[in-house]
Amino acid sequence: MTVDKADVIIVGGGVMGSASAFFLRQRGQSVILLERDQIGQYASGVNFGNVRRQGRFLGQLELANRSFALWKRLPELIDDDLEFIPSGHLRVCYREDEVAELQAYADAPEARQLDLQIYQGNELHTRFPFLGKDVKGGSYAPHDGHANPRLAAPAFARAARRLGARIEERTEVAEVQKANGEFGVTTTDGRRFSAGQLLITAGAWGQKLSEQFGEPVPLAPNGPQMAVTEPVPYALPTVIGVFTKIPEEVIYFRQIPRGNIIIGGGYRRVPDMLNRRAYVEPRSILNQLEQMRRLLPGVGNLNIIRVWSGIEGYLPDNLPIMGASGNVDGLYYAFGFSGHGFQLGPGVGDVMAELISTGSTSTSIEPFSIRRFAPSVEQRSKAS
Repeated sequence: MTVDKADVIIVGGGVMGSASAFFLRQRGQSVILLERDQIGQYASGVNFGNVRRQGRFLGQLELANRSFALWKRLPELIDDDLEFIPSGHLRVCYREDEVAELQAYADAPEARQLDLQIYQGNELHTRFPFLGKDVKGGSYAPHDGHANPRLAAPAFARAARRLGARIEERTEVAEVQKANGEFGVTTTDGRRFSAGQLLITAGAWGQKLSEQFGEPVPLAPNGPQMAVTEPVPYALPTVIGVFTKIPEEVIYFRQIPRGNIIIGGGYRRVPDMLNRRAYVEPRSILNQLEQMRRLLPGVGNLNIIRVWSGIEGYLPDNLPIMGASGNVDGLYYAFGFSGHGFQLGPGVGDVMAELISTGSTSTSIEPFSIRRFAPSVEQRSKAS
């Protein structure tokens, strides 16, 4: 039987896998990307579209900054427009003690590149007069913005293909093994692929493959709840989200130049992983409307014209799995981005390509190592 060979096999064709394929080809690595369904079908193509750095785990900002530098260059880099608009991002809160938390984040040395500005009281409502009276303060990131998630992964895949990457859609992996220094991948239709290095970017299914290599992780699938309104005159360029510890208060929105307002946040719903189907949670859409009226009273009478969900993978600490395997040489991971991966996508691809090609990376990714979920020596001794 014929075995197709490459330097690197990538399993998973979301934005992480597609961007990794592109940057690996830029570094001269031959690449085969295998996607079970269509490029960008699950998390990458259905998320909110935030190109946001503020509010991230401070240890993730170095990666987010690297990615942001790439976002600014994307049209020339991949010869495609992902509708990125550096419109500014406002993180608002309803309580005075939360204003102090926003200020502490803005004062952190890691956040200095974000140029955050803290507003409260009259100053906030003068600067953003459309906000509801319950809003007490806000943190404004002037450089952050938004883009179109439906365009991102396919654009990176096309760019990778133009550089010589092999992109295989409708190709489901049945088995992965390593023998004699090579990873062998067999698909459900009987095809076989081989490479010296393997990158798993399979999103909410990533743990199924990492578990085969003795590295299980507590990844939970969940479906974000999204809605979009009818178009209205373009008047709200800034992306706005609520900073809160109360789940039902979580809401975020952005208006696109065509006039529609895209809304996310609130209750999630567990998807059907066997049939790969996500479901809309009706109470979440109703809650979004209620929260939008509180945050932005002027939108109370707009019609919702479409709702949707997707399939994302979440980890208990809300940080991704990213980096080299702790068990197997030549095996790498980039999955489980816990609903925060869209902005990071280009940077993740660039970092993983650097790591796979050179053995190291100039950007810190140690907090995201899969080793953090490895059982301790004490746990292993108890289990034995």
